[in-house]
Order: sequence, then structure tokens, then C-alpha cells
Amino acid sequence: MLNQFSRTELLLGKEAMDILENSRVAVFGVGGVGGYAVEALVRSGVGQIDLIDDDKVCLTNLNRQIIATRKTIGQYKVDVMKERILDINPDAVVNVHKCFYLPETRDEFDFTTYSYVVDAVDTVTAKIELVMQSQEAGVPIISSMGAGNKLNPAEFEVADIYKTSVCPLAKVMRRELKKRNVRKLKVVYSKEKPVRPIEDMAISCRSNCICPPDAKHKCTERRDIPGSNAFVPSVAGLIIASEVIKDLTGEAIARCREQDT
Repeated sequence: MLNQFSRTELLLGKEAMDILENSRVAVFGVGGVGGYAVEALVRSGVGQIDLIDDDKVCLTNLNRQIIATRKTIGQYKVDVMKERILDINPDAVVNVHKCFYLPETRDEFDFTTYSYVVDAVDTVTAKIELVMQSQEAGVPIISSMGAGNKLNPAEFEVADIYKTSVCPLAKVMRRELKKRNVRKLKVVYSKEKPVRPIEDMAISCRSNCICPPDAKHKCTERRDIPGSNAFVPSVAGLIIASEVIKDLTGEAIARCREQDT
């Protein structure tokens, strides 16, 4: 029967679409990378999605985040993303968690209920904890490395964390995961050397923070304010979504191709 996912089914097959409909993917971080990952997952037919983020839409998000518009400024990102998901697929199940994932909040999440975990958060502490919890639960996870201060989306690659290079965040993650005896981690990273942002306080959030007044985390708390754009984080997010879909449906797609031949 013709439906909103029919064009995808022409490529993946019915079995794969059933797998996606019954999958539950948790996306930690609904910003420039995570927002586009969610968008592609929903449009691909993933039936249940958990959104984890305690941030609100800010004016400076409009240059790169799919949920950021003039109308959504000041709203929780997870609430805006949930509304968008249900506009795309009213049958989707969306679980919203308005919190910042840290070791202190890990007990709020049961990783064994997830089919896949997407790490699109910014902090090393949170990323490491997500990896540890996912691997303990036996759930596949893919992590986004640094997307800030980059200009060339063609430099992104999918690799194991121990085969990465150039990316400063990946370097830190390699060191910290090695200490914890983590042997592998699928990541999306860029080989592009980060660009140094222009040092102009007139356009920097460092001294001109315009986050919503009741925002829990403000730009002034960050050590660095990275530059970004519309085309680098979005590509990272779409690559992540494609890897999730591939990993969830790979065997089903292979069987579909065998039947065609």
C-alpha cells in the first residue's frame, strides 16, 4: 500500500521498513548535528525516538539548527523537535527528556530499551558516559566528533575512534576511552583542520550572550565559542542517520537484494 515511506521502501524493502518502524533510537543532543540526525531518522521511518536535551532555541542557532526559527526562539529544543516529528509522522512515538546527560543523570535512562544511541552532545564527560552505558547495555552507539570551526563538509568520514586523526575532540576521546579499556567506537569525524574563529567580541557570545533569560546553560559558561555554519553540522547529522539506518537494516536489505537477483 502506498504510504509516506513508499519511496524509501523501494530501496530498502518491506522487512527493513518494519524493522525501522519497530526501532527505538535515542538521540542525545538536539542541536546542529543531532537535529538533522533526528530529521533523517524520522523521515526514514524510525518509529520511536527519544530526545535528550535541556537547551532552548537561541537566536544564534538560526544559522545551522533545523528546529531554529524566529517563532521557536526561547522554546525547548526537544519540544520543538517533537512537534516537528509528529508533523512528519503522526504515528511516531516521541519521548522527551529535558535534561543534560551526565553521570549524575544516567539513572534516568534505561539503555537496554534502545535499538541504537546517537551521541551528538558537546562535552567529553557526557560522551564518555554515553559510550560506557551503551556498551554495558550491548546497544550500538555512534558518536559525533567536532563539527565546529569547520568549513568543508566533504572532509567527514566514518571510522573507528582509534583510526581517527586531526580532530582535537577525537584525540581526547581516544585517550580517555583507552584508559577505560573501550576497544572500539564508531564515530563521524572530520579530517579538516579547525579554522581559528575571528576574534571580534562585537559578534561573540562570549561577551554578548543572548540566550533565553531562563536558559540553564549560557554561552558565558563555555571555555570556547566555536564558529559554525549551515552545511557542516547538518552533513555530520545526516551521515550519522545513514549509519544508524544501515546498521539497523543491513541484513534485511541484503536479503531483499538477494530476492531481486
